[in-house]
Amino acid sequence: MRIALGIEYDGSAYNGWQRQHGARTVQAEIEAALSQVANQAITVHCAGRTDSGVHALYQVVHFDTVAERGARSWVLGANSNLPPDVAVLWARRVPASFHARFSATSRLYHYLILNRQARPGQWHGKVTWECRPLDWAVMASAARYWLGEHDFSSFRAQGCQARHPVRTVLQCEVVERDGLIVLSVEANAFLQHMVRNLAGVLLDIGMGRHPPEWARDVLEYRARERGGVTAPPHGLYLSAVRYPAEFALPAPSPTVPVLAAYGGQAWA
Repeated sequence: MRIALGIEYDGSAYNGWQRQHGARTVQAEIEAALSQVANQAITVHCAGRTDSGVHALYQVVHFDTVAERGARSWVLGANSNLPPDVAVLWARRVPASFHARFSATSRLYHYLILNRQARPGQWHGKVTWECRPLDWAVMASAARYWLGEHDFSSFRAQGCQARHPVRTVLQCEVVERDGLIVLSVEANAFLQHMVRNLAGVLLDIGMGRHPPEWARDVLEYRARERGGVTAPPHGLYLSAVRYPAEFALPAPSPTVPVLAAYGGQAWA
């Protein structure tokens, strides 16, 4: 049978999602915990691999097993074997046609920038801190150039293994409240480091180093070396994954917990 899980995690202490020899990863922790519950080796497949230091509020995975367990047992059993910074939110039996990655129709990421003179204390490791003033309204104007289907070669990591750089961005917005600037990007799929590279361009624009039209220019260059710096990982969250209604998976919470104090909406 095939089981889907919803997962959240704090990526601060991990070398990303993907299992790596000799490194602590989220995938390895999840597989070890599920293997204890199933009494057999479990391999999971995820909706989107996150990099080292990146967080997830709604990661989706699936795995195949012959172990007969109820949804509650998968959740409670896995969580009893997981470290405190990783948690299973729900479990559902799904048809064999479901795939956490290939069945997804879109993903939503948030990138959080704390813009104030004092460094973060409570939010350390959960936001990107920028002490220099940022013009978030100009950043919002620049982000609109990325809507639609484009070649995002300027925003992919040099080692990105995607077969092609064309992606369709469905939402690209910047909002601000009480010094927290939030970039929301929803797309059918993402390239490696894509959101962090988008954020890096917006940070330069927000500081006045370039006009908002530079966001369009970088896109049209189709060359990573023309795309500015890659923003730090700890401000990035995988917030939601959308699937066809036929799979009847639980919807992401309408308000991302880390954004709740700021009124940030996760999924419109």
